[in-house]
Amino acid sequence: MKLFKKNKPENSNSTEISRRTFLEKLGLGGVLIGLAGFGFQSFKTLIPNVRYEPAKKFKIGFPNTFTEGITYLKEQRLYVLKNGKSFHCISAVCTHLGCTVKYVNLNQPKKVEIEGTTKEIHSEFHCPCHGSKFYEDGTNFAGPAPKPLKWYKMEISPDDGQLVINMNEESDRSVTLTV
Repeated sequence: MKLFKKNKPENSNSTEISRRTFLEKLGLGGVLIGLAGFGFQSFKTLIPNVRYEPAKKFKIGFPNTFTEGITYLKEQRLYVLKNGKSFHCISAVCTHLGCTVKYVNLNQPKKVEIEGTTKEIHSEFHCPCHGSKFYEDGTNFAGPAPKPLKWYKMEISPDDGQLVINMNEESDRSVTLTV
């Protein structure tokens, strides 16, 4: 079957096209595809390419506004624990699949061994999704959670004295902020 014909007769009803016509249509198609791509990219620049995520470093209030014990920050999924004048911040995100863990006060304190030290704990964190359990310091002890809950760095804002949580920096579980 012959696709190209060198010279096309004037009165022919043939479906064969000349090489020149084929190349002209191929060139025109390429130009149209190029213009369509350019138009798409031009239109795409009008739509902002910004992520609207919450800040990873934020103020949560003045130290004297927190009551003794635990405060849950729902939007950030964090627990802020106050013990006297010391504060620490624990993530409420389960390390298994990211569910929000719940804070549970124990009816009776229990003695547990955490990293070679015997401690008396009064509360735990329980994951309602798959049953992971964490001691009050975030150490995982039951369920499928592979790691302890994260602790985040806390500091005092130098300009107004508010507590600041920095979720970009994890903190060691033995470090607390004393004000």
